[in-house]
Amino acid sequence: MLWSFFALVSLLPLSALAGGFHESSLHRRHGGRSRIQARNNTGNARAFKLKDMYQGQAFLDEWDFFTDADPTHGLVNFQTRQNAIKKNLAFVQDDGTTVLAVDDVSTLPVGTPRDSIRISSKKTYTGGLFIADFFSMPHGCSVWPAYWSVGPNWPAGGEIDVLEGVNNQATNQYTLHTSEGCEISQAFAEKSVAVSNLLNPQCASSGSDNRGCAFLDTDTATFGHEFNIVAGGVFAHLWDNSGIKIWRFSRPNIPADIDAKNPDPSTWGPPAANFPNTSCDIASHFFDHALVLDTTLCGDFAGSAYGSSGCPGTCEQAVADPANFKLAKWRVNYIAVYQ
Repeated sequence: MLWSFFALVSLLPLSALAGGFHESSLHRRHGGRSRIQARNNTGNARAFKLKDMYQGQAFLDEWDFFTDADPTHGLVNFQTRQNAIKKNLAFVQDDGTTVLAVDDVSTLPVGTPRDSIRISSKKTYTGGLFIADFFSMPHGCSVWPAYWSVGPNWPAGGEIDVLEGVNNQATNQYTLHTSEGCEISQAFAEKSVAVSNLLNPQCASSGSDNRGCAFLDTDTATFGHEFNIVAGGVFAHLWDNSGIKIWRFSRPNIPADIDAKNPDPSTWGPPAANFPNTSCDIASHFFDHALVLDTTLCGDFAGSAYGSSGCPGTCEQAVADPANFKLAKWRVNYIAVYQ
């Protein structure tokens, strides 16, 4: 996740690898390969059937809790399911909202990792329509939240970063990471096929250049404090043989068909990010993805951007103070998978 954002974000690194920048960050743990299934079209509309609904207790029972050292070198101790529940870092509220939190109680010596959560779906997916409804997301100095998906043998199976940013970042970034042979063509980029700004057309990622192809949103309601004060919203991405498209809707603007569980992307207007298959064979670069939610601290992205983010002191000092993490919480309404 390095090192200079393009035009709009000279203050932040570009790399949006939710799993990290350095070579050691590239080890993913989801295996297998399959092909994207074709869908029947009727005009521009498609009939999507709900396959999996993750809501409430499902995030605790049907997702795995990652407990290895953070591949992105963050100052975090990712907790087991048992410890996360015991420490009140993962729980379901009375209204059914799932909370995934960073420890906001313990005062730590500077440089000591802080307890946090990273979970991934037990099921893997190759294509589909994915709709994630978040009431709020973590944010603040040193904080690096991400909602993403990843395939096996990174970057061979690909990575889709749907929601990601660091520190005081103003808007969301959408990024793909792949093996060689995938990019956004200049001709396509010039057609203005997305409402966000293209940062980098090259999706191929490696230890030497981990930026991936990325769009940066212009709407401040897509990330951090501004996202939370409107009660969050929905991120939806459609992954099929034509490419990968990502939409975002703030709470007041969620389409009625999404609430009705009868989604119709053909009515949603231009996506926030659009990654076509014109210069990238989607089926060979993206397969068997697990969905991931995590919050890391400092590390390769938030740590490197800390000094230029308007945050006080050092990133390590921020992690030591529990007061900085009162807002470092995911509140997840649901994640739905349609086929």
